Amino acid sequence: MTSLRDAEDSMAHALRRLAPHTSYAEVMAQRMVGHSVRIDKSQTSINVEPRLEGAVFRAWDGDEWVEVASSGLDGATLNGSADALHHRLGSDANRTPPPGVSATGNAEQQTHSKRPLESVAVEERLAIARSLYKLALSPGGIDNAIITMGSSVEERLFLSTAGARRWQQVDRSRGTVVPVAMESGKVEYDYLSYGSMGGWEVLDELTEERILETANEAKALLKAGSAPTGAMTVLLDPSTAGTFAHESFGHGTEADQLLRDRSYLKPLLGQMVGPEFLTLVDDGSYPGGWGSIYFDDEGHPAQRTVLVDHGKFVEVLHDRESAAVFHRSATGNTRRADFLSRPFVRMTNTFVEPGDWSLEELLEEAKNGIYLQNCTSGIEDPLGGQMQIKVKKARLIRNGELGPVGPSMALSGKVLDFLKGIRGVGKADVFSIGPGYCGKGHTDLIPAGTGGSYLLSEAVVGPA
Repeated sequence: MTSLRDAEDSMAHALRRLAPHTSYAEVMAQRMVGHSVRIDKSQTSINVEPRLEGAVFRAWDGDEWVEVASSGLDGATLNGSADALHHRLGSDANRTPPPGVSATGNAEQQTHSKRPLESVAVEERLAIARSLYKLALSPGGIDNAIITMGSSVEERLFLSTAGARRWQQVDRSRGTVVPVAMESGKVEYDYLSYGSMGGWEVLDELTEERILETANEAKALLKAGSAPTGAMTVLLDPSTAGTFAHESFGHGTEADQLLRDRSYLKPLLGQMVGPEFLTLVDDGSYPGGWGSIYFDDEGHPAQRTVLVDHGKFVEVLHDRESAAVFHRSATGNTRRADFLSRPFVRMTNTFVEPGDWSLEELLEEAKNGIYLQNCTSGIEDPLGGQMQIKVKKARLIRNGELGPVGPSMALSGKVLDFLKGIRGVGKADVFSIGPGYCGKGHTDLIPAGTGGSYLLSEAVVGPA
């Protein structure tokens, strides 16, 4: 893959054409390639994702942002886009500067993958997928297994009339194993998923031990009893705790929601919302995180932002515009899904900081309740503050002991009640950040990591 830096002179030239007509202008170019493999008992498919390539110019007209996107990176096309933006600005554009602080300076960052996408031949990728498929079937009693693997290389280059230059290349890889068990017409499955920054070496986390455990859990789900219903003590595994942090709480901390009065958290900024041992973070600079970036799409460096500090709601996620309104600093959370999409305030890796409770201590503290595992989905409600999270399996807790695997379940209730009811957070030895995608209103999907450790609280549960 050629580099965006080959088009940098043309981008800079187009930006200079805009400079006399606005107080501020920027351009973000993007190039991405990817490859994925899917295997199950009926088919093997290989997907080479079409190359995504283009740029978007943005300028301030004195009152609002104006944008023009381009699907080409040659000089003529870029100049044409800059001229089109000039016409949208008008000849008498207001020279009032845009809100917030513009990024400045020159910086480059890239993922150093041990096994980058281009170094692994298609035949080797297929061989890896087939070996995972064989492992998933090996316990016996597994009727099928769905193996998906994918890797991408994304490059972004940001230039502005304020003197900012940011180049980044982010490699991401992800693998999922879904063993499917069937007996007497009943079908069940469990899943194992792992993804992070990096190349095909990321798939080494899909170990034989984890795959066999997942296959055996799928078989055990065939004999799972009925799900309990009602308010009770709940213990969330890291995937479920992470979904709570992202969907139930995190969306309400995106400052554009606060500006539109669409966040139930707005009046609570600066107040205690949970116990003193609770800290909740969004961190785009987390090493190797699935949702990590080096710079956001306004040129600001990714950073660790503490949202809840020892129980107090202390910060929200900002772009330059919301930061100006709240008299804060941009947090490196302005993200475009691609050069054809609008920039929004978006999360990166959102998680609950580890605590000091072991699993055994949390189970003893719970006494009786339910342990929820392998989150499958969560619904955001930044306006109403309600939560709904679904998990693939659950285990009853009786007298501090875990029972056999149980069926899919749903967790619901008020987010603030759940936060105030938190009684313990697991240690760092099981901390993990899982891979996922987040949409702003079900569109504009971006990679978002979610995670944490165990989380003990109270909620309403029932069958999914």
